[in-house]
Amino acid sequence: MKCPFCGSLRDKVTDSRSTKEDTEIRRRRECEDCGGRYTTYERIEEVMPIVKKKNGEREPFDRNKIKKGILISCQKRPVSAEVIDQIIEKVEKAVQSYEKKEIDSSVIGNLVMQQLKTVDKVAFIRFASVYKEFRDALDFIEEAKEVHTKD
Repeated sequence: MKCPFCGSLRDKVTDSRSTKEDTEIRRRRECEDCGGRYTTYERIEEVMPIVKKKNGEREPFDRNKIKKGILISCQKRPVSAEVIDQIIEKVEKAVQSYEKKEIDSSVIGNLVMQQLKTVDKVAFIRFASVYKEFRDALDFIEEAKEVHTKD
């Protein structure tokens, strides 16, 4: 593992443990050259379906894109990092269990919105505004009304 501080390839593992869901191994490492400490995560690489975007392009599934979108939606909201990680895990598991070799990005977007709706309504509307490509304030109002009346 390359040290993020000095670039050395010489390190040692000081601690290793499973995450709560037992889906990853968290390792604390220490660089033997500069003494810097950092954390790495190890998980099984699953074969994921290819994501088909709205414009027809295809790309590999990328959990970091989902995380980025969720983090932006949850900015300045009372949603913990742990809850965000749980959402990402649920979405990723759903995508892994998808039975086809390709999955539409709309399916993934809907999975994220389902999870956000149960966690934080404002974060849900923020995510939906980008995902559903709201054109104006009326789109926001309609979505907010729909969320509010379903409670």
